[in-house]
Amino acid sequence: MGTKRVNFRLPEELVEKADLAAEVTHRDRTDIVTAALREYLDEVEGDDSFREAVVELYLDDQIGFEELTAVLGRQDAESVRASKSLLDRGEEIADGLAEL
Repeated sequence: MGTKRVNFRLPEELVEKADLAAEVTHRDRTDIVTAALREYLDEVEGDDSFREAVVELYLDDQIGFEELTAVLGRQDAESVRASKSLLDRGEEIADGLAEL
């Protein structure tokens, strides 16, 4: 997995705490922030309402299959994709019948 440089602002107090944690643990600030972000994402991705919101974004074509897979895992993402395909096909059929 590669890395990507990002720039964002943090409250000064968080930077100071991250720097202190880095010094104490002999790691760099990036490692500390990465570990904290990973922990947060692991927690939020386990939340059912978050997962449902991600599915909704996929169903509304706001995110792609790879983003869906990153949150749900391959098997669940495949199930959602199959369901979306059926829903889309059903809408096409309903539209066709409405035109009759």
